[in-house]
Amino acid sequence: MQQIKKAAVLGSGVMGSGIAAHLANIGIPTLLLDIVPRELTEVEKGKGLTLEDKQVRNRISSEAVQKLLKQKPAPLTSKKNLALIEAGNFDDDMERLKDVDWIIEVVVENLAIKQQVFSKVDQYRKPGSIVSSNTSGISVEAMAEGRSEDFQKHFLGTHFFNPPRYLKLLEVIPTKHTSPEVFAFMKQFGEDVLGKGVVEAKDTPNFIANRIGTYGLLVTVREMLKGEYSVGEVDSITGPLIGRPKSATFRTLDVVGLDTFAHVAKNVYDQVDGAEKEVFEVPAFMQEMLNKGWLGSKSGQGFFLKKGKEILELDPATLEYGPRKKLKTASTELSKQEKGLANKMKALVYANDRAGQLLWSIFSPVLVYSADLLGTIADDIVAIDRAMKWGFGWEQGPFEAWDSLGLEKSVQKMEEDGLTVPAWIKEMLGNGFTTFYKEEEGNLFFYQNGEYKLVEENSKVINLKKLKKQKGVIKKNSGASLIDLGDGVALLEFHSHSNAIGLDILQMINFAVDEVEKNFKGLVIGNQGKNFCVGANLGMILMEAQDDNIYELDMVVRHFQQAMMKIKYSSKPVVAAPFGMTLGGGAEVCLPAAHIQASMETYMGLVEVGVGLIPGGGGNKELYIKHLDSLPNGVQFDLQNVANKVFESVAMAKVSTSGDEARDNNFLNKADGVSVNGDHQLYDAKQAVLSLFEKGYKPPVRKKIPVVGETGYATLLLGAQTMLYSGYISEHDLKIAKKLAYVIAGGKVPFGTEVDEQYLLDLEREAFLSLVAEPKTQQRMQHMLLKGKPLRN
Repeated sequence: MQQIKKAAVLGSGVMGSGIAAHLANIGIPTLLLDIVPRELTEVEKGKGLTLEDKQVRNRISSEAVQKLLKQKPAPLTSKKNLALIEAGNFDDDMERLKDVDWIIEVVVENLAIKQQVFSKVDQYRKPGSIVSSNTSGISVEAMAEGRSEDFQKHFLGTHFFNPPRYLKLLEVIPTKHTSPEVFAFMKQFGEDVLGKGVVEAKDTPNFIANRIGTYGLLVTVREMLKGEYSVGEVDSITGPLIGRPKSATFRTLDVVGLDTFAHVAKNVYDQVDGAEKEVFEVPAFMQEMLNKGWLGSKSGQGFFLKKGKEILELDPATLEYGPRKKLKTASTELSKQEKGLANKMKALVYANDRAGQLLWSIFSPVLVYSADLLGTIADDIVAIDRAMKWGFGWEQGPFEAWDSLGLEKSVQKMEEDGLTVPAWIKEMLGNGFTTFYKEEEGNLFFYQNGEYKLVEENSKVINLKKLKKQKGVIKKNSGASLIDLGDGVALLEFHSHSNAIGLDILQMINFAVDEVEKNFKGLVIGNQGKNFCVGANLGMILMEAQDDNIYELDMVVRHFQQAMMKIKYSSKPVVAAPFGMTLGGGAEVCLPAAHIQASMETYMGLVEVGVGLIPGGGGNKELYIKHLDSLPNGVQFDLQNVANKVFESVAMAKVSTSGDEARDNNFLNKADGVSVNGDHQLYDAKQAVLSLFEKGYKPPVRKKIPVVGETGYATLLLGAQTMLYSGYISEHDLKIAKKLAYVIAGGKVPFGTEVDEQYLLDLEREAFLSLVAEPKTQQRMQHMLLKGKPLRN
């Protein structure tokens, strides 16, 4: 039975150290090796070290490990994970490869060097260990030439995308010698343990995503120059408008680095011929940028240059910077009013204006190119579409986008333009197949060789849209739906704007818990929106506050608090499945749950202070209880220290940068789970419900809570007053801090008094209502709603 308990990464550059960090994030101890330095640094000379000292010999990989703490975005989900990475070097530590189960090569992109590394690996690895290369385009077959039979059987390409923690795509490339069992294991391991979207790619230049992505980028540059568009104009219409990331075309190139991009393009250029070769030639002005070292973000300038607050764009003709332009046409305005990406794209791509002409001239060759490569780079259209979505952040892959544009209409237009549409598509249309994908009874099918085949998914992927189509919903209103997840588990899905919590969601929480107590084993609270929940409905709160409807607001806050208590004391287990932004009220929904199944990328915090409020739905109380519960039983502890920590967390509006960090901040406890693969999170949450139910789940016993009272309140305020005198916070910040301190301290009672939950909820509600009536708080709320960022007043 294949298992990966320990790994080694060979090569500690940005990619190698990033892969090592990702392995550490999922709990796999990893050895990170690199070359031995040839000379001492000035610092090493000053310390009297020699080239024989271990710290000198491990310097390159040791420095790479330390850099992980400073990199942005953070490669580690918790700083603690650094302890799982051990630095070493190729000369002294190769024999330690006998202790590892997976060896990943990430050295320089040079076949001879890679073969040299693998010949050493072959000497030291244990039989049966998996060896892979993270190459982005060198032949995987060629690397394994001349290696032992056991090596070749266990060798394949595993191409991660950078940064490995955040980008979902993992292209796995088997060779003709790779054992089918090893490939199947790596695919499953990639999805279930590494949390990736795994796509099988063929051993061709740049595999799938980089081949099509690079082609698309170079076609865009070609059409920009031909049509005399500016860099800013191109970016304004090749981003979210067509279902692509905000960084669009040139901002993406600045982030990736022009040198990296040129290297990837040259890789294909060297290995193809004819018209394709022409496209992969990097244009002269980009070559000139490379010569000048204008590589993008890492060199401080590229296609864009930041001058103070202004962002300037490069003029490819003169290589001078000027004001950034945007392309506004009738079709760009019209597309904004269309519902759904397919309608938006049709409105844009077929428009006979400057935006439409550019987008058609980019889309049509890329779609034809993708279709031409079917069978060469991948076996089916699903693999190509997934690679582009997971590797480049496209909302639709090429074949999905083609369906959106309408296959028959677009093919006709392509042929009018003189493009050669692949024979298999002509044949497909001739046989009456007019879409690449079709849906039947909630199941998705794709076209292949004259028939539609079912799109296969990992059994841990739960798709709520599909589930609702197949089973319908138990009950829904404007804010949420209750769905049957099967096996006796129900799911409450939020679907209000930004999943913000209003009375409609609170109503559904009450209904869901009642329904589950009668007819189900338990409840999952989760959804598949952009974020789990960004908090309570701020617009509604502000409107009521401005109308002086404090009585109405009092009722809303009571409802919120009661709904949270209902979650907490439900006789059946309630599991919250937060991901992405889980802020304010979103965090308050999770804290009282029987179990939290967070995703690896969960950004959780009580952030109400940013809009001049404090949490009002029980968040302060629940975070305080979580801190108390995390302390070992029977050990004397400092109650004031607990109050200080909770006060600091809420007053500073601290937000975790991962599920692991949410645990470090006590939003999650030891028993709570973190799903590495976001697509498996609802499955994991459902399993958690079933496990709790099978163990005979009982709700928590209502108990009294010790508080720090009046003396503790004074201690909490000391820090805030010091910050006011130092000019760090305003008078209004101090007012909020006082209210918060009063709530966390438990009001005017002696230190150590034990109070009940309702008493703390009443304090919280009173503080919330007094702050919401403050003009300065209302200004902060308005500013957040209009500008999307906090106001310091």
